[in-house]
Parts: sequence; structure tokens; C-alpha cells
Amino acid sequence: MTKGKSSKPKRQTRTSFMFPLLHQNVVNAVSDKVASTHFHEKDSDRDSNNEYSSHVIGKFRCSGCRRGWSSNMVAISIRGYPNNGYNAVVYNQRCKSCNHLGILTLDEKTYVDRVAYRVKKWAGIPVEQRPYTAKEEGPPHESSLCEGCKRGICEEMSD
Repeated sequence: MTKGKSSKPKRQTRTSFMFPLLHQNVVNAVSDKVASTHFHEKDSDRDSNNEYSSHVIGKFRCSGCRRGWSSNMVAISIRGYPNNGYNAVVYNQRCKSCNHLGILTLDEKTYVDRVAYRVKKWAGIPVEQRPYTAKEEGPPHESSLCEGCKRGICEEMSD
């Protein structure tokens, strides 16, 4: 995908999302170091052998009042499975004005970067830790509106 391109679920308002259609982008990002990888379709930690929480970037539009907002702190949980398998769950946010769930437009670049970094690291590939500066811009993270925080996934950490 091109830089700046984003993925949007089909106007659904769930508490979390998976993006299997971005798997090929992840494959492209790791193919120089990891021979093969697969996307684990089930949102379950059963059989997983690794898990890591991080953040990606996204935009939201309220499903209720239609208010929009951006966030540099969208919670993501990345799980590793045997034979370089993985999945990633991105957590929704709620509207500050009316508490309805948002409609997420995910920034593909940060998603692919975070997932590819973790897949390489779990595959034993030496990877340089990337600088993470998203916390420096944008409004403060509001835990009461974050579905990742509600599930204990969201943490103030760097990759």
C-alpha cells in the first residue's frame, strides 16, 4: 500500500477489529528476513506463544453524534503463534461527547510497521528498536474512552 493509505472496517461499531486484508502488507514488510508467515484468523490467545501490546494511529468518527477525532494512542494487541503466525487486534475508542463507539479508520503504515517489527523479533531476527514519538503529538490518552484500557491491553509503552 502507499504511504498514508488507511483501512476502514465496514462502518461497524465493535469494541475491537482485526485486519486480515493487511496481511499481504505485513508479508511484504518481513519477507526479506522471514521466509513465511501466516495470519491467525481467530481472535484468541489459544495456542499463541507470544503477546505484545502497543499503539497505532487512527481516526474515528462517532457512530452517534458523528463527531470526529484522531488518536496516536490506538491500542493494539499482537499475538504470535507457532511457525511465524500472528494476529493483531486493534481496539476501538468511544466518543468523548456521547460515549458511542467510534468508526475506525486505521493508519496502515503504523499498523504494518508495528506488526512486522514484532513478527521479526519473535522470529529471532535482530531488529533495531524504532523511535516512538506519537505521544508527543495530539491530545492526552483518555483511558475511560479506550476499549483497550478497559480490557487491560493498553499500556503507556514504546516498541
